[in-house]
Amino acid sequence: MAWRRVEPVLAAEFLALYVGAPLAMALAMQPDWLWPVFLGLTLVALGLLMRTPGFEWRALTRGLAGIAWGEVAAVAAVTAAVAALLVWLLVPGQALALPLRATGLWLAILMLYPLMSALPQELIFRVLFFRRYGALFPGRGTALAANALVFGLAHLMFWNWVAVGLTVAGGLVFGRAYLGRGGFAAAVVLHAVAGGIIFTSGLGAFFYHGAVGR
Repeated sequence: MAWRRVEPVLAAEFLALYVGAPLAMALAMQPDWLWPVFLGLTLVALGLLMRTPGFEWRALTRGLAGIAWGEVAAVAAVTAAVAALLVWLLVPGQALALPLRATGLWLAILMLYPLMSALPQELIFRVLFFRRYGALFPGRGTALAANALVFGLAHLMFWNWVAVGLTVAGGLVFGRAYLGRGGFAAAVVLHAVAGGIIFTSGLGAFFYHGAVGR
């Protein structure tokens, strides 16, 4: 469905949530606002999903049996290789910093990241995006590309090309998984695995909340 055939209110919603909010966060948000703002956006997304015609919460679990674990392993291997290369080139002193120097924090991140970060991000950027706003785009490929770009834009607040570049690439992978047999479950698993590898490798320095607004 083309833009001109879509209700203007829906287009305005999309621009406010996926363009306006990330730009405001990048330009004006203070580091200690990150989690309250993220929680607020998650609640907004949940409210919008409840107002989306045809959406059912049980649909979020239907892809569990369709997760392609071979694909998860492949994504993990590629992510680990890219992360290792970037750490070596950009921040060699941060290599495996968390597991070696702050083991407790590292383990806490591995346990909490899937539930507190990956899952709500996938609700906002995959489920809400494609279920409520997918009709704004003329085709699946265009929607997938737009999804990856707005996912990268949401990480502009960290003010470094690594965070934006990796999340654009991740958006393509997670979006493709969401649109496939694994659905939401596959997207969350891939996001959690990739995030765990990034924080383990040392690239987490580029996703540090203290960099917000700088």
